[in-house]
Amino acid sequence: MIFVETELKDAYIIDLEQKQDHRGFFARTFCAQEFEAHGLKPTVAQCNLSFNYKKGTLRGMHYQTLPAAETKLVRCTQGAIYDVIIDMRPESPTYLQYIGVELTAENHRALYVPEMFAHGYQTLTDSAEVGYQVGEFYTPGYERGLRYDDPFFNIQWPLEVTDISEKDKNWPLMKMMSVGGNV
Repeated sequence: MIFVETELKDAYIIDLEQKQDHRGFFARTFCAQEFEAHGLKPTVAQCNLSFNYKKGTLRGMHYQTLPAAETKLVRCTQGAIYDVIIDMRPESPTYLQYIGVELTAENHRALYVPEMFAHGYQTLTDSAEVGYQVGEFYTPGYERGLRYDDPFFNIQWPLEVTDISEKDKNWPLMKMMSVGGNV
């Protein structure tokens, strides 16, 4: 695996180190020892799969707070997505900054999402499938979210949003959250 640092502290793009021959290729997609060597949390508590029918579908921005904060390793296994993460760690030098990364079935990239990072994505194709390895169990009482269209972050989504859940559409705005202490 090839670990590529992003502009956000502790977040990585993980490219495959492909061993190719006439049949195709073989590559390791996860190795606890390599994750630990890069200072990443290698725990996998759950594996999740999301399938999206329509291009333009948006899911997010989700995270869990301590003591149930999640790490995620996100990979698009069919189609393509624009994956976004926001650093929600007040002590971090990249606090409240975001990046977006295109993950596709063709580029085989994964995005490592550290604890206390909000995560969401928009599908760039119909029939997009996304796999997650998650480092903590889903714990509803610690779940938080950010509005995908919050002017505070001004995320530049590549497409018009064609489908989104009511829950994701109605997360509070960052300005309201910071006043209410629910970040």
